[in-house]
Amino acid sequence: MFIVNVALDDIGRDLGEPDLGALSWILNGYAVTFAALLVPLGRVADRRGRKNVFVIGMALFTAASLGAGLAPDVWTLVGSRVVQAVGAAAMMPASLGLLVAAAPPEKRAAVARLWALVGAVSAAVGPSVGGVLVQLSWEWAFWINVPAGLLLIALAVRYVPDLAGPAAAGSPDGAPAPRPDVLGAVLLATSVGALVLALVQADSWGWTSARVGTALAVAVVAAGGVRLVAARHPAPVVDPHLFRNRRFTLANLSTIVFNMGFAMALLAGILWMQRAWGYSPLRTGLALTPGPLAVAVVGITAGRLFPRARLGHLIAAGSAIFAAGAVWQALVLSTEPSYVTGYLLPWITIGIAVGLVMPNVTAAAIADLPVADASTGSGIVTMARQVALALGVSVLVSLLGTSSGTLPGRAEFETVWWWTAGIAAVAVVVALAMEGRGGVSPAAPPSRTPPARRAASSR
Repeated sequence: MFIVNVALDDIGRDLGEPDLGALSWILNGYAVTFAALLVPLGRVADRRGRKNVFVIGMALFTAASLGAGLAPDVWTLVGSRVVQAVGAAAMMPASLGLLVAAAPPEKRAAVARLWALVGAVSAAVGPSVGGVLVQLSWEWAFWINVPAGLLLIALAVRYVPDLAGPAAAGSPDGAPAPRPDVLGAVLLATSVGALVLALVQADSWGWTSARVGTALAVAVVAAGGVRLVAARHPAPVVDPHLFRNRRFTLANLSTIVFNMGFAMALLAGILWMQRAWGYSPLRTGLALTPGPLAVAVVGITAGRLFPRARLGHLIAAGSAIFAAGAVWQALVLSTEPSYVTGYLLPWITIGIAVGLVMPNVTAAAIADLPVADASTGSGIVTMARQVALALGVSVLVSLLGTSSGTLPGRAEFETVWWWTAGIAAVAVVVALAMEGRGGVSPAAPPSRTPPARRAASSR
């Protein structure tokens, strides 16, 4: 997803498509589809078998990546991106569901942290990898997935255990599994898809336009339909009991707030280096690299350095560091290229914050959930992140006022960084509220599983 951001200009030139609105659907088609299908396909994985959904999703993603690189025009490429998103939406929640089901109860939070850490590093390093691949050709932004995908499919088929969802074989007394909540899944996908569509198109359509208003209205009505169906269905696509879990609900809210700020910080840095400093895509990607390195180092070491720290407190500390990094960046922003003092040091500070927050917010969301809901819970957390990224980009674009055709100046970018700092401060408050009634440490999350069943699930 982040590699393609860097390749977008090259794609437009090579395919003869100068219209930025058309090109934006290479990103938006993926974002809308991915966010809309994460929870429904996570529910399918929980109930119909996680390994099968994982492998099928990976195969679909790999095949669509090959097709994207071979696309002769922009709209064929957009179609391939939509298929890619379907595969990714199947693969992502099933992957965490498999890991959580395979781990003993006392290791589930640590497993969730590691899974989220990989995702955080991948998101941050995407522009760096994209800058290198674009030097070869934009097609490699997609073809890079093909050899990796084929290898991983083979490894998954051979080595990943078939940890089916509890409904895959029916209930313990031999009764058939409840019928799937197809209507709820369609309504949920419609609601999330319409919401993300409104956010990603808000600048080009206008926040007060009829199209944005219609999309938001569809999102609200469909969400209400999901709630009504869930109250009557024996196995709803999103079980309301998940959101009665205080930690799960606040972890998702933390995900939304923090990732909104992260999206603004990442894109603001890229735009400033390319537009104000004249950096090439390759140089920009390399300039971003120290941030992901900080994410990896902090994400790996934080759990060892603070083994008994409560997850909410770690998330709050990371959010506070993020706010400090954003304020630092606003104060040192300069039109004269000054990489070390004018970008690198604040960016490393933000990388430290991401390393503290991203893994722990996922662990906080998953730690208290039953194993049977692991993929669904993962889908909800990832969906929240996608909505937040879209919202952050929309806010940034509105603050910069790029729709007027003028190049935003230092004052506009300073405003973005002050907004980012304020959003990070809100994330601190949400994270502290997570620990309002006690909390769990990364090393020892509570489990509702009785001892006998816990031993069986460990085996």
